[in-house]
Formats: sequence, C-alpha cells, structure tokens
Amino acid sequence: MKVFLLLGVLNGFIAVAFGAFGAHGLEGRLSASQLETWNTAVQYQMFHTMALFVTGLLLMKFDSSSLNWAGWLFFIGIILFSGSLYIYATTAIKTFAMITPIGGIAFLVGWVLIGIAVLKNV
Repeated sequence: MKVFLLLGVLNGFIAVAFGAFGAHGLEGRLSASQLETWNTAVQYQMFHTMALFVTGLLLMKFDSSSLNWAGWLFFIGIILFSGSLYIYATTAIKTFAMITPIGGIAFLVGWVLIGIAVLKNV
C-alpha cells in the first residue's frame, strides 16, 4: 500500500534529520544519557521506517489485513516509542518515558503480524 511507502519516506527523512540534529545540534546541550536516549529514538525510528517499506512492498503483492495492521502498528509505534523518547531526552519529563513501552508493544505486535502474514500468504 502506497501509504506505508510514503510514511516510510517521511519517517526516513525525519530519522536522518533528527540523527544529524542530535549529533550536531544537541551535543553539549544534553547530558550523555540524554543523547543516548535521543540516539535510541533515532535508531528505532529508522529500523521501523524500513519495516514500513517492507510492509508497503509486501502489500503490493499480497492483500492481507495482517500486513495492513502491521504497517499501522509500526507507524503508531514510531510515534509513541521514538516520539516519547525524543521529548523525554530534551525535557527529562519522566511521564513521556512511561509512554515508550506502549510504542514498543506496538512494534512487537507489528512484527508478529508480519510473521503471521508471511505464514499465510507465502
């Protein structure tokens, strides 16, 4: 489905921009721990950007509700996991860190759904 390919493009752009911003704009402004949190957010955003691309490509070949749900869960996971870590890294407000595991669960369920779709359709 093109929407996941486009979301992949958007998230890839954001992940690269935020990675560069973390390396060049935040260094010296955040603690080492905060920068590590920021970089974790960037890494997981990029990993799941690739998952969005894979999902979009699989949906071009296979019509699967599992794949469709997986794509949306990857996108929601990026927002909740990486988004909450970006905010937490720059504000140190612990409430945002509590949102992160919800995004992680969305990622995990998305991967399980990819596996189910592959078992059913390939």
